Amino acid sequence: MAVIGEFVGSVRQEEDDIALQSSPLYWMYEMSHAALNPSRAMAGMSRLMFQNPMNPVAHTTMGKSMAAALELFERTTRRYGKPEWGLDTTLVGGTRVPVHINEVWSRPFCRLLHFEREFTHPPRRPQPRLLVVAPMSGHYATLLRGTVEAFLPNHDVYVTDWSDAKTVPLSAGSFGLDDYVDTLISIFHHLGGDCHVLAVCQPAVPVMMAMARMEMEQDPYTPKSMILMGGPIDTREHPTAVNQLAMDKGIDFFRRNVITQVPWPHEGAMRNVYPGFLQLTGFMSMNLDRHLKAHYDLFRHLVQGDGDSAEKHREFYDEYLAVMDLDAKFYLETVESVFITHALPKGEMLHHGEKLRTDAISRVALMTVEGEKDDISGVGQTQAAHRLCPHIPEEKRAHYLQPGVGHYGVFNGSRFRSEIQPRIQDFILSQERPRKG
Repeated sequence: MAVIGEFVGSVRQEEDDIALQSSPLYWMYEMSHAALNPSRAMAGMSRLMFQNPMNPVAHTTMGKSMAAALELFERTTRRYGKPEWGLDTTLVGGTRVPVHINEVWSRPFCRLLHFEREFTHPPRRPQPRLLVVAPMSGHYATLLRGTVEAFLPNHDVYVTDWSDAKTVPLSAGSFGLDDYVDTLISIFHHLGGDCHVLAVCQPAVPVMMAMARMEMEQDPYTPKSMILMGGPIDTREHPTAVNQLAMDKGIDFFRRNVITQVPWPHEGAMRNVYPGFLQLTGFMSMNLDRHLKAHYDLFRHLVQGDGDSAEKHREFYDEYLAVMDLDAKFYLETVESVFITHALPKGEMLHHGEKLRTDAISRVALMTVEGEKDDISGVGQTQAAHRLCPHIPEEKRAHYLQPGVGHYGVFNGSRFRSEIQPRIQDFILSQERPRKG
């Protein structure tokens, strides 16, 4: 035990030293925001002046152009906070019912939210309990607002609401991949096993790890089914630019260049993190032309008075630009084991030092969903889960490839609502029969 303790301590010291070297990055980010505050405030006041109907200039093309330019400046320099869910009601069996979002379980790095529907009369249709595991990959769980909204009419929905690492005090300890899996298992125990789990993107791997661990131990609280959507189960299948970057650079590159320390006065000051603003920079750079065009279109819509199009842009980017920090331990372990060493598909993934056997998964039904144009998780990466679980009966398996959608379209948008969600719903209902044994 002493040797293990010394080894962990030495690694921790190395991580601290590396984070200390790159910590000015976070300080410069905070200072730039502080420096822009006066200009942002001035832009906001000036925009109101150019939009005031009592100002004759406001009705001219020049006035509208000035107001539009000032709004663009304010929005591109703003710090975006955590968005609201905005899901106050849903339609169940043709009746509009209120929805109350309650925290029913919590740990420092995660809260479990229950979207409780208030019924006057119990619905006739079965309402399976569904746990939606949101990705811990830079965006807040509210990114899945459309996913949750689609399932609310016919499911009792729970969502993992991951914490922004910069808000978690250092005294709470670090959060690694093992801790992620432990969190999921604790939630399954809290739900009593009478549930289905849907993992969107990144959590596909830890969800499968949790299933393997629970099946290896014959845990009675194992969920009835797992639905994996656009997840990196085996990134050797049709690798994308994201996958190739990790392979080419190696883990030391990420450890030395993207890990930094949270500055004061955040609650998580001195915590080693992968900051959300770096993640956002990566997101934006992948499709920079598209984002530049979207902002140009916003300027044009504002000048032309197209309020509906402008509001759609605001809604999307209010969500897209709101990012959170990830604990450095979780980020580095995920990059290394999922994207570099491919530990899960090779049968080498460990949980607290014990090798996980995905072939032990037999009671849990499995459905995988992929997008034909997914540039984050290539086609075949999620479907690989079926190969790793050979003992799941055929009648408890399903795979669906959605034509014409990218990564975001796998869990949101019109095709998700009309083609993907109904298939998932049918699969869940087909697994609602009592489990044998």
